[in-house]
Amino acid sequence: MRELTLSRRNLLAAAGVSAAGAAATGGAPATASPAATPANPASVTITPGDRRYGSLLRGNNWRFTGSPDEIRVASSAADVQRAVADAVRTGRRIAPRSGGHCFENLTTEGVRLLLDLSPMNAVGWDPARRAWFVEPGATLGEVYRSLFTGWGVTVPGGSCPEVGAGGHFAGGGYGPLSRRYGSVVDYLYAVEVVVPDRTGARTVVATREPDDPHRDLWWAHTGAGGGTFGVVTRYWLRDLPPAPETMLQHVVIWSWADLTETALTTLIRNFGVWHERHSAPGTPECGVYGLLEASHRTAGTVMLVAQADADLPGAGGLIDEFIAAVTAGTGLTPVLDLRTPMPWLHRMTWPASGMPGDVLTRRYKIKAAYLRRGYTEAQLAAVWRHLTTAFGGNLTLIGYGGQANAVRPADTAIAQRSAVMKTTLATTWFDESGDAANLDWVRAFYRDVFGEVPADGSYINYPDTDLPREVYYGANYQRLRQIKSRWDPRNVFRHALSVEPL
Repeated sequence: MRELTLSRRNLLAAAGVSAAGAAATGGAPATASPAATPANPASVTITPGDRRYGSLLRGNNWRFTGSPDEIRVASSAADVQRAVADAVRTGRRIAPRSGGHCFENLTTEGVRLLLDLSPMNAVGWDPARRAWFVEPGATLGEVYRSLFTGWGVTVPGGSCPEVGAGGHFAGGGYGPLSRRYGSVVDYLYAVEVVVPDRTGARTVVATREPDDPHRDLWWAHTGAGGGTFGVVTRYWLRDLPPAPETMLQHVVIWSWADLTETALTTLIRNFGVWHERHSAPGTPECGVYGLLEASHRTAGTVMLVAQADADLPGAGGLIDEFIAAVTAGTGLTPVLDLRTPMPWLHRMTWPASGMPGDVLTRRYKIKAAYLRRGYTEAQLAAVWRHLTTAFGGNLTLIGYGGQANAVRPADTAIAQRSAVMKTTLATTWFDESGDAANLDWVRAFYRDVFGEVPADGSYINYPDTDLPREVYYGANYQRLRQIKSRWDPRNVFRHALSVEPL
């Protein structure tokens, strides 16, 4: 049962970006603004030697630990502006972090001032802008709960409730409702961003209004990811869809002991064919969200998941048809075949849903790609080879398309508006001694399936520094470079995959 639990956590580890915490060291107390009290929080500066430094230093992926001069914990846009201005004046590299679940080292390597946005977690309604607002430190679980309890609406975001909204939204944001309702940024009305300038920093509000002189800065935050243009301190969203009352979830699990190459590749092939046929925006099947995880044979299981809003007309029948189509011709008998109605808020805020690894196994490498069609026969053969070698991790196919493809690629920074699936190849392990073997395995797996670069691009919220940055931005890259040159020409905000100025 433990193997199954770890596998299920790996399955959904694809819905967001940015990091969390670890360790601790003894030492001197932190320095803080004189106004900082328990009743009146303000910016706090934590330096090496402070007992809190280690716990705030490391993110979700324990492969990466930085050594900044300071960790600035911000509670307001004014705090953020002061931090950015300080970094600009002193020539230090700065990186923002909201939830801390970045897959790579984008907020660690070379960073001298780490800006922790976690206290900025307000969610509410702004009557002046006629929009809901979300601060970057709010976790997805907090966003879902606040929007649901206050207004009965939601954003079509990811399934990992610990992920911060700051990075998730900037990278586009998607999840179980995206086939029905699109990407999170399809609802983005405005952003408040602290950007560098000649004297330090300033705070700018950019909207999607056609006559807004700052509209290009809004557009850059509709899918290009965080850490490139500045620090988002607030998002505003309009016309949010209703949150489901109940999710209907169907889980089918098979034992690897019963699998043959024909059975497994038929499952994967069928999953792709179904999404090729049923991902046009507005079709009833777009109400079904599917996931297929093929773990390495040593993990013991392969799992198929289908979810739909229980109030969607014919939801049960749509799930039946999906399960039947994916399992057709496999000849497999599941060890578990279970359909469960589940309160939507419970499903989306349950703390164990989808993080890679467990409380100890926190090192991982995740490589991803968009797919406009299912795997070819050569790719299926490669999948079988790598999932049956002496070493391994897992392959996950994630349903996409539908309403997420109803928006033109140029209308937002998300260039990949024709994909019908996303896929991840991943491995997790315990400590540094396993780094080389695990990285070699997942890189060889990815190379055999996709070559050096995936043909259909990849998702910036699944960052992989093995890939060139252009893979993430596609045809929108030159426009993003122009915007970068306007708002951050000195490249103050940068990381291994950030947009480069012209």
